[in-house]
Amino acid sequence: MKSNRRSRRLRVAVGSDSLLSSAGGGLLLETARLVGLPELLSRALAPWRPARAKHDPGKVLLDLAVAVALGGDCLSDLAVVRSQPDLFGHVASDPTVSRLITSLATDAFEALAAIRTARAQARARVWEHAPVTGPDGWVVIDLDATLVEAHSEKEGAQPTFKRGFGFSPLLAFVDHGRGATGECVGGLLRPGKANANNAADHITVLTQALAQLPEDLRGRVVVRGDSGAGTHDFLDHISGLGLSYSVGLGGWPTILDALTNVPRQAWKRALDPDGFARDGAQVAELTRYVPTATGYRRWPDGMRIIARRERPHPGAQLRVTDLDGWRIKIFATNLPGRIADLEVQHRLRARAEDRIRCLKDTGLRNLPLHSFAANQIWLELVTLACDLLAWTQQLALAGTFAQTWEPKRLRFRLLNIAGRVVKTGRREWLRLPRGWPWNPILIAGHDRLNALRT
Repeated sequence: MKSNRRSRRLRVAVGSDSLLSSAGGGLLLETARLVGLPELLSRALAPWRPARAKHDPGKVLLDLAVAVALGGDCLSDLAVVRSQPDLFGHVASDPTVSRLITSLATDAFEALAAIRTARAQARARVWEHAPVTGPDGWVVIDLDATLVEAHSEKEGAQPTFKRGFGFSPLLAFVDHGRGATGECVGGLLRPGKANANNAADHITVLTQALAQLPEDLRGRVVVRGDSGAGTHDFLDHISGLGLSYSVGLGGWPTILDALTNVPRQAWKRALDPDGFARDGAQVAELTRYVPTATGYRRWPDGMRIIARRERPHPGAQLRVTDLDGWRIKIFATNLPGRIADLEVQHRLRARAEDRIRCLKDTGLRNLPLHSFAANQIWLELVTLACDLLAWTQQLALAGTFAQTWEPKRLRFRLLNIAGRVVKTGRREWLRLPRGWPWNPILIAGHDRLNALRT
């Protein structure tokens, strides 16, 4: 059946109105200004500013971070920010940005240290307004690695264990707990062939992460990681710092022997994150069943070994180390408490996978530059962009549904919406489209930031 109504044709024309396509991005800038990030970056990167330079390197780096937070994945995406001067001010040209990245990459070690110092100082100010410690005052740091594909010959790109080609960065995140997101506090760019059990790399990233925390919290940290973090050298390093840990262990023969020696009554029901019994899952402590003659005493004092077994879901394949049809997971910890509660806390390290997914949705899908040093700067830019998003959610969007939104939803509903800057007398107004469902969240976010300034 044909419709008798004529289709309405949409005509396109360029108007004179000063419309913005990223009106919500102003919330990112206001958050950065609240914690003094522009000034901190400007002071930190002052050595890289030429004598007669027009653009401040700190401002250029902040503009790049905003562009990445808005969805950019290469340096030229800064054009979106540059085309909205009423909101973001004057933005450097592409050649200027390219020269700055080249200059920073030439002294990558010093440049990264300067940027991280500015980030740490800004983070301390954010945490003064919105602490991220748990009820007991502990900070949880999750370590995890990921793969970043390279589609061209780039310096440092190598074949990966998944038969790909690219890089294998090792990352550290502060877990904000349930009902919140997290912050990336450490990142080490590595070639694709990097060993998952490299203790030196884990120590380097943990050192970066601890340097990002306020000094009074660096002694109250729980380090979580997968079996790549379960090495003698790394656990000795954590114990030497007086920190707590919960890391995975491999299915070594001594562990498998201990599993066969555990009596049936030693297995207890596992719990889910809400504290209810988890069907088909059990936990048991193996510490007393691991033979000391095999060198168990070489591990740090006070280490506990806990196993979790669960019936695999339909279609899942068992591994060689799985026993009697059970999927087995082993982890080591020096935390006190019930093994069921400790197992739940260890399993929550899977939130690091969510944080990695958010990083890849915020500029880490690929490394756009050729040299390894320049891509190290890019990785730092990505972590800075994720800081901006996380701090905006902590300070401006606290108590709203948007506090837990991932970057894609934040951009789709709040950041990348149209608006208009209207100047009346000595005031500037950001006009948002009438009827946009999420206007109240954005307006309340600006009001909340203004309240924090007073």
